[in-house]
Amino acid sequence: MDLKELRKKEMSVLQTELAHQREELREMRFSVSNKQLKNLRVIRVVKKDIARILTVIKELIKK
Repeated sequence: MDLKELRKKEMSVLQTELAHQREELREMRFSVSNKQLKNLRVIRVVKKDIARILTVIKELIKK
């Protein structure tokens, strides 16, 4: 996800996307514990996406 794309979205869309990303991260963690997920870098990518979404949400709240 690109920050420019995120800044164009509305708050409700961002919150929905945040919930989706958190659910995806939770599922990935279960996959790691069951040794089903081989590429652990995707967890890092999802965590960074969550951080980007939270940053944009906080920017919108400050406005």
